[in-house]
Amino acid sequence: EFLAMSLFIFISIGSALGFNFPVVANKTSTRSQDNVKVSLAFGLSIATMAQSVGHISGAHLNPAVTLGLLLSCQISIFKALMYILAQCLGAVVATAILSGVTSSLPDNSLGLNALSEGINAGQGLGIEIIATFQLVLCVLATTDRRRNDVSGSAPLAIGLSVALGHLLAIDYTGCGINPARSFGSALIANNFENHWIFWVGPIIGGASAALIYDFILAPRTSDLTDRMKVWTSGQVEEYDLEGDDMNSRVEMKPK
Repeated sequence: EFLAMSLFIFISIGSALGFNFPVVANKTSTRSQDNVKVSLAFGLSIATMAQSVGHISGAHLNPAVTLGLLLSCQISIFKALMYILAQCLGAVVATAILSGVTSSLPDNSLGLNALSEGINAGQGLGIEIIATFQLVLCVLATTDRRRNDVSGSAPLAIGLSVALGHLLAIDYTGCGINPARSFGSALIANNFENHWIFWVGPIIGGASAALIYDFILAPRTSDLTDRMKVWTSGQVEEYDLEGDDMNSRVEMKPK
């Protein structure tokens, strides 16, 4: 989780910092064009890392996703805390390395998330909630083993969801939807202005997606008390939620 998070942050934020380099030969480069580039970089890097290490750590790569899986009773509380710690450390290390690589870049923001001009805290919070909601909903839905209609790649679908969130939110908040990613930039840049938005928004969005999916959109028949035992007993492989292996979600957890 630490290694994958470090690679993800270095690649994705590195693509965002490229926007600030002077482009002389190519006068057609615009902010809109760069938004698409950055969105694709974030989405493709998530898809690549999920495909690469999903069978090892589960490749959550986002505290909001980890929280969603915790509320969905798929991982233990201890593992969730350790994953979030690894994600934050990976983001800090990758951003620190990127800071050295781009030390000569003028006005280097290091991918810092911030509210755009004309966007207040409440509006930014709303954008973060919605963008994170669709991401965590996608994670839960595409990795639900009860479904037999998903024939494509779950990592690719999740990567596209990340890209979609960035296409929406970059112009408003810089698109956090990942508290660890936001924390790494804020810590290395030593700028925590409105930083709470990039924790509270994704937490609300991720928690809402998990509760709505598990209790409204695709409720389980198993007893909630039994499902909650996973929080202390461990992962699904150690404690079967419904006694049926086909009904267990395992894509986003280590085998």
